Parts: sequence; C-alpha cells; structure tokens
Amino acid sequence: MTQPDTPAVPPAQPGNPLHGVKLETMVTALSDHYGWEELGQRIAIRCFTFEPSVPSSLKFLRKTPWARDKVESLYLFMLREQRRAAPTVHNFPPPKS
Repeated sequence: MTQPDTPAVPPAQPGNPLHGVKLETMVTALSDHYGWEELGQRIAIRCFTFEPSVPSSLKFLRKTPWARDKVESLYLFMLREQRRAAPTVHNFPPPKS
C-alpha cells in the first residue's frame, strides 16, 4: 500500500527576521511609518508615487523581484530604526538588601 503524498514542511528559519511576515504587512507598515510620498522617494517605483494603494503595490511587487527586495530591505531598516529609538530595557535582578 502506498502512502499519499504529504506536503513538504518548509524548514524553520530561525535567523530570518522576515520569516512569516506577509508582503501586505510590510507595505502597510512602511506606508504608515513613512507615508506614501516619502516611501515613493525612498523607493522610486510608480506604485508608490502615482495613485498609491496597498492592493496596487502588492500586485506590482509580487511580479517584480527587484522591487520586492527593495521593500524588504527598507522594512528591515525601519525595524532596526525603531529598535534603536526604543528605550533600552535591562532585566537585571533587583539589588539584594
């Protein structure tokens, strides 16, 4: 008796900060953080400068690997920028009396 084909489980990606992040999430976060005008200045593509919207951007970015790479890079830059701006939290144990 043969086993039915089971779908392959993708390998875990422990060091990949983009693992599990949808393209829609990235575009929405970037447009909220920078605004469409600045986003269009940072990444000069028409879907960010002429009548920008999330759906039209997703349609273009899914078909254009070089543009998607730029969006992913800017998203990672934005996350690093936000982490640097956040106050440092230390989890030191309380001092002993």
